[in-house]
Amino acid sequence: MKIVFLDRASVLADVKRPVCATEWQAYPASQAEQVVERLRGAAVVITNKAPITAAMLAQLPHLKLVAVAATGVNPVDLDACKLHGVVVSNIRDYAVHSVPEHVLMLMLNLRRNFLAYRQDVQAGEWQRASQFCLLTHPINDISGATLGIVGRGSIGLSVARMAEALGMRVLFAEHKGSSVVRDGYTAFTQVLQQADVLSLHCPLNEPTRGLIGAAELALMQPQALLINTARGGIVDEAALLQALQQGKLGGAGFDVLGSEPPAAGNPLLQSAPPNLIVTPHIAWASRQAMQTLADQLTDNIDAFARGEIRNRVV
Repeated sequence: MKIVFLDRASVLADVKRPVCATEWQAYPASQAEQVVERLRGAAVVITNKAPITAAMLAQLPHLKLVAVAATGVNPVDLDACKLHGVVVSNIRDYAVHSVPEHVLMLMLNLRRNFLAYRQDVQAGEWQRASQFCLLTHPINDISGATLGIVGRGSIGLSVARMAEALGMRVLFAEHKGSSVVRDGYTAFTQVLQQADVLSLHCPLNEPTRGLIGAAELALMQPQALLINTARGGIVDEAALLQALQQGKLGGAGFDVLGSEPPAAGNPLLQSAPPNLIVTPHIAWASRQAMQTLADQLTDNIDAFARGEIRNRVV
């Protein structure tokens, strides 16, 4: 079984060669125009973010499995895979510690104005202070604060457990526009209105694209924080920047942007206010999480070769 890894450099872990592999090729990265040629004769392709499109699949009759080295499968045309009888598998529950810890890091930094104080110390403000401490920015505890969570998968639940352990009140948001509120959930608009911190943990699809725009931001408290470690397209970035600049939102912590890498620029990077933290899509990337991902990736492929269904998307 010929197996090709299109973007091996995106996983900094020991990716074991599947037992079923008779031929194994790994490229550090692959551009869209290189995919078809590199997959000639391959039965299995591993991709993290390299695209697999309908036009590509039409030229790859030997392909049987697209093994996505991530949970999100946005780079893969799932309808085309169904049409061509190609199975798609993904990775699940590997970052249940890494992403929630990143969420807490963003939340704590913003609530306590950590970066602003660090900048003041580096600028010599503490040295020039008239008393023993420097109180130039407001500091808020997360204990006693309300955390709203959009998405109740493994990551959202793990964030909730960590937040509750630190004394936060947690609300899970019902689907936007839903007329029925399920047990254990709170109406979407109520969560926006009550949350001191809103954290996003839902996939990017048609219902969630632009889920948080100007209207939703206007419902949030002016001191509230918005944390996004899910997908960039869930939030209207221009509307977010405007809310931050106009003082209508307390701050934001983003690990994802609408286009990655943001080579063509991004409004959140071009005019970064002090109450905005942007990290380069690394919430998932602890060494421990990446090794869990790598081990599960190999297991998915060998299971497919044995005729087993494991982590199948389509």
